[in-house]
Amino acid sequence: MLVTVENLSKHYKDHKAVNSISFSIEKGRCIALLGPNGAGKTTTLQMLAGLLEPTSGKITFAGYAQKDYRPLIGFLPQHPAFFNWMTAREFLQFAGGLSHVPKKKLAARIEETLSFVSLEEVKNKKIGSFSGGMKQRLGMAQALLHEPELLILDEPVSALDPSGRRDVLKLIEQLKERMTILFSTHILHDAEQVCEEILMLKDGQLKWNGPLESLKTEFDTLAVKIVTEEPLFGVLEPLDFIGDIEYLDNHAAKFRMDDQTKVNQLLHALLKAEKTLLHYEIIQDSLEDAYMKVMER
Repeated sequence: MLVTVENLSKHYKDHKAVNSISFSIEKGRCIALLGPNGAGKTTTLQMLAGLLEPTSGKITFAGYAQKDYRPLIGFLPQHPAFFNWMTAREFLQFAGGLSHVPKKKLAARIEETLSFVSLEEVKNKKIGSFSGGMKQRLGMAQALLHEPELLILDEPVSALDPSGRRDVLKLIEQLKERMTILFSTHILHDAEQVCEEILMLKDGQLKWNGPLESLKTEFDTLAVKIVTEEPLFGVLEPLDFIGDIEYLDNHAAKFRMDDQTKVNQLLHALLKAEKTLLHYEIIQDSLEDAYMKVMER
């Protein structure tokens, strides 16, 4: 285990931004932190990054006895700040000094990191001329420069266009092989693409902690789509094993079944109503489906 978090809380007067959450982070895993606005995601990440003092609770890095564990952390805030008059190379030189990267090693690390985030060709250009995607990749470079054990990313793709978002997701996918990653996001499809573990916060409380596949399995129900030759209205509603009916048009519907063994009863009901079945499809629940169910608990 890389990190253990025990009863972590952050209170602002009467407001409990984070309320006694506990979880652990396994080395080499990619974890997505999910939750609505105001759930406490950024506060949690800032406490983990050592930028915010917890009201109570404990954060422990395995095998690291020193109280200040910030050298083990790489952090990319949601809105990274830059000196626009600096070049990308100068900014990383500055960041490397703050991160205590040895001088003999720093120049090589800057070149290596700029190459990894595909900014090598613009390393001597002013940051003020960079696009949003380029700035986000430069922010990623400063977080990686000192080769941290844990990379923390706060909403790394929220402000990017589709091209920039794709670039950052590719970087995360590559980094998974080298370090442990914890990132927050509102884009559930992105989390589903790159992560193995899920943490969910709501109102400062931890609502889910575990593998992505376990989340889907626990909250999975059988979703079905059917298409009939004749209009479908009125046939499904009387069936007590069917719920959440969504009509796609006069001849197609999606719905949930609480028991897969009831398929024969569904077919019997369609035959009895003289409906010709043209299409039958079982639909796998997405992370968004599971997320909504956890948030509604």
